[in-house]
Amino acid sequence: MDDLSRLNGKKSRKGLWITLGVVAVLLLGGAGYGGYQYYTIQKDKTDYSALNAKSKKDVQVQIKAGSDSATIAKDLDKAKVLRSERAFMNYVLTNNVSDMKAGYYLFSPSDTVQEMVKSLRQGGSAYPLNNKETITVREGETISNIANEVAAKTHFTRDEFLKAVNDDAFFKRLQAAYPGLLDSETTSDQKDQIRYKLEGYLYPATYNWKDAKNVNELINQMVYQDYTQLKGQFDAIKKSGKTVHQVLTLASLVEREGIDEDSRRTIAGVFENRLDVKMPLQSDIATKYALDTDKTNLSNEDVKSDNPYNLYKFSGYGPGPFNNPSLQSIQAVLNPKDRDKGYLYFVANLKTGKVFYSKDYDEHLGKSGDLESTNELVGNAADSSNAAKKSSNTTTSSATSSK
Repeated sequence: MDDLSRLNGKKSRKGLWITLGVVAVLLLGGAGYGGYQYYTIQKDKTDYSALNAKSKKDVQVQIKAGSDSATIAKDLDKAKVLRSERAFMNYVLTNNVSDMKAGYYLFSPSDTVQEMVKSLRQGGSAYPLNNKETITVREGETISNIANEVAAKTHFTRDEFLKAVNDDAFFKRLQAAYPGLLDSETTSDQKDQIRYKLEGYLYPATYNWKDAKNVNELINQMVYQDYTQLKGQFDAIKKSGKTVHQVLTLASLVEREGIDEDSRRTIAGVFENRLDVKMPLQSDIATKYALDTDKTNLSNEDVKSDNPYNLYKFSGYGPGPFNNPSLQSIQAVLNPKDRDKGYLYFVANLKTGKVFYSKDYDEHLGKSGDLESTNELVGNAADSSNAAKKSSNTTTSSATSSK
């Protein structure tokens, strides 16, 4: 009996150890899976990359009035232009984004979360963008890009549009029609170096091109809207000690350097501080315009360009606006923020959109160095996306021309 008891006891203990071992493996496996799942979720929520960086299509998305962040994320996901709702929500929450606007937007699967949120904060069109009778000038869009859209969506050509925006007689008629708007450009010290006479004066909005009998009438719509928005600011511009041309020039830089009202106002203050100490404005936006490039990261050779629009090399405002800014950016220039903090430098985290400001160059170098690898990766991805879009546009243009 005793032998059998001992034998059964051994078997029981052996079975117990086996059972405990299985439970331990299951627990460890569960913990491992849980840990892996947590890591995957954390990685996904901070990955703001595009759904498909090589995509060449645009999708119209309507954001309805009153939509919250979660609804917007679902709308973008439903339109198949968003990689992750979780990442979108995390970006919005961590960056305290609360001013996304209703309207119609054109998004692409090649757009990053940052690019989408920036567009949503600027505001969409009041009209469907795929309406064949309308054309949209977007905030911060250059005349060269507007000309491309005009050629793609209307029966006016790119060359017709570019010739009209530089036509002296047409410019003088617009100057007479909208007093106070274009006058300061004609007295600018660098007026002979201006690339496009109406750069900065075509207001971002949606226009019905079918109402225009010729390209001049279409451009007149855009200049009229600019005058309508700006004439209420003329007194403030005069009090600032700047000309309309100078304000629009700074606003065009602020438009593209900042991502929201707060950052644009602070960046405007940085530019004011630089102007006060005769320091070049050193804006990438200016140098990209000088080189006629949309690449994200500039090289040391790029910033040495002799083009007068290169504000790394030349002090002052340059010849004129670098794109067509919104009223928000114009108001940011007229109401700069944090000038008393003495900021002379700024650098943005291209992944999160957060802007870091510095008083001296050494501090700025440290912050720039910390962001170098991140910004290079984001910049390379953006450049690949832009290259894909250009390739698509070229193919479409060729196909259209061959018809």
